[in-house]
Amino acid sequence: MSFIDDLQKEVNTQIAAQLEHPFVKGMADGSLDPKVFENWVKQDYRYLIEYARVFGFCAARADTLEAMTWYANVLHLTLATEMDLHRQYANRFGISAEELESTPMWPTTRAYTDFLVRFAQSGDYAEAVAAILPCTWGYVDVALELARGKPPADQRYADWITQYSAPEFVAAAEWLKEEMERVATDKSTLGRERLVDLFVTSCRYELAFWEMCWRGEG
Repeated sequence: MSFIDDLQKEVNTQIAAQLEHPFVKGMADGSLDPKVFENWVKQDYRYLIEYARVFGFCAARADTLEAMTWYANVLHLTLATEMDLHRQYANRFGISAEELESTPMWPTTRAYTDFLVRFAQSGDYAEAVAAILPCTWGYVDVALELARGKPPADQRYADWITQYSAPEFVAAAEWLKEEMERVATDKSTLGRERLVDLFVTSCRYELAFWEMCWRGEG
């Protein structure tokens, strides 16, 4: 059994929990209160700023030219494409780019991004990959599952599903899975357990992020 197969067990549990979360279910059927979705737009924008830093650290620490190139490309995708889509979302809510950038990070956003930056900057490279993988993997799996259903009437939610189930996001998740498998190959049993622990922690932060946006935080 591959290392990714081991992680898949954890992902199945976490994705099932995310799909049952009222925020995600509200996106799926179009019933989510737009004010609640605004929380996600603002907090995820702040998250992406830090996530871009994480890709920069990973590009610097990657052990192959292919990996360095991949992180550099995804860093550009995040800054130039994904964050621009967030700005477009915000505009549909009457939120300016300046307001997005000045929105305070809520505690869960801060905790999650601090965790990611810490391991991208000071953990070993395999630990960095384990920490960042759940974000990409989770969003793609959730979006692909929602895409199998009837599109929500609210176009803002339909656009979210379309964006994160798009081929470039699916390809990014698959590349990171392959990279995780590669860098975990030479790890000891204890080292692999460490990677699983980091991976699961990020999975839990993913679920906590939905909960934060659903309930709000001050």
